[in-house]
Amino acid sequence: MSNRLTRIYTKTGDKGETGLFGGMRVRKDCPKIQVIGDVDELNCIIGMVLANEIPEDVKKSLVQIQHQLFNLGAEINNIEFNFINADMVTNLEKQIDSFNENLSPLKNFILPGGGCAAATCHLARAVCRRAERNVVTLNDMEKLNPNILTYLNRLSDYLFVVSRVLSKFADQEETLWSTDF
Repeated sequence: MSNRLTRIYTKTGDKGETGLFGGMRVRKDCPKIQVIGDVDELNCIIGMVLANEIPEDVKKSLVQIQHQLFNLGAEINNIEFNFINADMVTNLEKQIDSFNENLSPLKNFILPGGGCAAATCHLARAVCRRAERNVVTLNDMEKLNPNILTYLNRLSDYLFVVSRVLSKFADQEETLWSTDF
């Protein structure tokens, strides 16, 4: 796909509608656009994580995920596309296992934090969960590729583990959740 965007503003969305692949117009608050927006927001937050000093293996992995999220958004836009597959989920699982090997075992929930990159990664995880919830809603309206929901579910797990990796990288202590407050 090699399109040149010569004019960024089109004025076609000025009345609360936007265009989908193929020219169909929908309201900007429809469930499909909500999911596409959630995925875009998630991608932006991952970009914020990447703006920090982070380990090279994490950086490479997150950039790959950014490309996959663009593909996921395109697939939501047009269900005839089929970009998200089971191999991507398996790859996330392998990365989770690999990153998790070097982390101390968790015996309790941790609070979001652990330095700027880690806290931003926690935010990405929360937005990923929102996208996942909205995919469930959209899937009730039109059947989506089932790998999309699985991918987002695994991605939120991945982002949790990466937030822990980033805390460790920044030499920041994780704060365990306590009911004593």
